[in-house]
Amino acid sequence: MSDEAGRTVTVDINGQRYPIRSGLDEEYVQALAAYVNQKVRAAADLTPTSDGLRLAVLAALNIADELFRSREGEQARNGRLTERTARLERLLDEVLIS
Repeated sequence: MSDEAGRTVTVDINGQRYPIRSGLDEEYVQALAAYVNQKVRAAADLTPTSDGLRLAVLAALNIADELFRSREGEQARNGRLTERTARLERLLDEVLIS
């Protein structure tokens, strides 16, 4: 098996075992699966259903929400950093020109 194809890592999510072929580190894949499992279980605690697909979709939506919020926060931080950099540049220009 080539390194590009990766190896198979078996993970457990919501009591189901899934073989995952990945070139990523096995511990990292296990950590990802544990995170997804946590989100599926949280969805199960909040939703009166035993439908595994429904729980998986709810968990995926929650994870997507986290990703979008994280991206928005990063963009806001980058915007503030850009503003501060521009202010510092103007201040330096004023000092150097005087």
